[in-house]
Amino acid sequence: MYLNHFGLHEFPFGITPDTSFIYSADAHQEALNTLLIGLNTGEGFIKITGEVGTGKTLLCRRFLATLGDDQVVAYLPNPMLEPRILLIAIAEELGLKLQGLDYQFHLLKEFNQHLLDMAAQGKKVVICIDEAQSMPLASLEALRLLSNLETEKSKLLQVVMFGQPELDEKLSNPAVRQLRQRIVFHYRMPGLKQQESAHYLAHRLRVAGHRDGDVFQPGSARLLFRLSSGTPRLVNVLAHKSMLLAYGEGKTRVSRNHVLLAGRDTEGLPPLHWWQRW
Repeated sequence: MYLNHFGLHEFPFGITPDTSFIYSADAHQEALNTLLIGLNTGEGFIKITGEVGTGKTLLCRRFLATLGDDQVVAYLPNPMLEPRILLIAIAEELGLKLQGLDYQFHLLKEFNQHLLDMAAQGKKVVICIDEAQSMPLASLEALRLLSNLETEKSKLLQVVMFGQPELDEKLSNPAVRQLRQRIVFHYRMPGLKQQESAHYLAHRLRVAGHRDGDVFQPGSARLLFRLSSGTPRLVNVLAHKSMLLAYGEGKTRVSRNHVLLAGRDTEGLPPLHWWQRW
């Protein structure tokens, strides 16, 4: 497609989370700092929320990459599981097989012993849950009960939840009020700031192999930010389509007109906006 045309070795604006393209925007760094500080306390739940496309999964992968050998992680990318299956899934992530056990009591007993063994080895267990808003209320409560497992000095595991704003709505339910009180650290991820958007575009272009990262003219970068409201996923979609249009015209710079046409072809943008009427 347009790789050779723009002097790239890979596509700079894919929507699959790729840690090699991480751009340390202010919000992204603040969220990571919240995670690391919360993890160092060793107690309570940590919650990161944000709208669709604000980079929660990418942040989760960056967070996991920072963990050391003294931390054992159970990562659940799809936690829409009933309580028993949730426990089995977490145990298998930690290297413990529980399928042959028939009763909840035995499941918890084996799980607790495994956590004690980990603690004896000086290892901290972290349960990291992506898309946490999809968890049933009963499974959220089961997760809270798991967090009760502890020694006299410390908890045996720590839980980090990433989710859309619907997670906050779910946690407002009285049935999980005890879990809500255990959320010690939380952060709400916004989108990119306007002054960050041009740097974000240039950064991803340079990582993909572009010499200068100046494919987007200043006016087109500002317009792209307005259409996307700074949501990184929408920025990527619009940027990719704009570059396709520039390539189709044989241009090496993206203009405002390319961004406008890309916006008219993109789902998820505000309807009947001034740019669509244009």
